[in-house]
Amino acid sequence: MKPSVTPISSRDKILEVAEVLFARRGYAGVGLREVAEQAGLGKSSLFHHFKSKDALYGEVLGQVLGRIRAVLDPIVGSDVTPELRLEAWVDGLVDVLATYPCAARLLMRALVEDDPFGPELLEVNAAEQVLAGILEGIHGLLDDGVRQGVFRDMSIPHSVQTLIGATVYHFASGEFGENLLGQPLVSSDAVRRHKTELVRMLQHGLLA
Repeated sequence: MKPSVTPISSRDKILEVAEVLFARRGYAGVGLREVAEQAGLGKSSLFHHFKSKDALYGEVLGQVLGRIRAVLDPIVGSDVTPELRLEAWVDGLVDVLATYPCAARLLMRALVEDDPFGPELLEVNAAEQVLAGILEGIHGLLDDGVRQGVFRDMSIPHSVQTLIGATVYHFASGEFGENLLGQPLVSSDAVRRHKTELVRMLQHGLLA
């Protein structure tokens, strides 16, 4: 007897389609009609779940960042040494980005493109709060390592910027990155090698 498969809800299907489209073309390049059509729904059904394109975009960002925070929060709050926590943090972030290939490009677009939203948009505000929590966690981890003498004295904001570039950009680089590596970015071998190189760079660059 075959195991039963739980059908995906209309809301989840909309979010799944929208994540791919927003990652591929950015906020401005996606229309709600296209999202509805690719989700197999009418536009009225989409509006039943999301009142506007802004609300949908904010929900997609919040979902992507929520996945990341769910992995990273337990790591930064653990009792192991700062060095081991940082290695686990990088390992966890790389795994999430490799598991959800659209996430990195979506985040890269959200970080560098002009923000079209007003302060009243609750969904985007909520996503920004999740991002702030992720950044607060890695800031605290690095600061803890510096205070314990495990990490060298550093500019923590610049180091965080470097970590974001080495992880998010890597998976957002698409065809350019794959041509550079000579293999798919999310292949098991490429992910393993990327983790190894990141850890080596951190060991040489940050350890006291």
